[in-house]
Amino acid sequence: QVQLVESGGGLVQAGGSLRLSCAASGRTFGTISSYCMAWFRQAPGKEREFSAAICWGGARTSYADSVKGRFTISRDNAKNTAYLQMNSLKPEDTAVYYCAAGTVWATTIPQYIYWGQGTQVTVSS
Repeated sequence: QVQLVESGGGLVQAGGSLRLSCAASGRTFGTISSYCMAWFRQAPGKEREFSAAICWGGARTSYADSVKGRFTISRDNAKNTAYLQMNSLKPEDTAVYYCAAGTVWATTIPQYIYWGQGTQVTVSS
């Protein structure tokens, strides 16, 4: 059974920072070094959207325009954990943030095989 467990969400004021973590486990999962890891987010009443992805030991990263320059995705293969450092947060960043793992480079939902349950991020103005 594969599990992706997000943590680190919470309530923060605009301009603040949060770091999300995504811990991967499961006998059939192996290590995150074999996967592309991504973060998606879903705001109330909106569709889930891509935020950031990292593949191939970090050699390739991609960010949505809405978070570029403020968010940084990273991974620690030894800990089997991916991270999303979020700085200069804005109220429009308020959403449930989901961690995902896939075997191909992608910024779209269908290519990701495994998903976490999500962690709430709320940014107050």
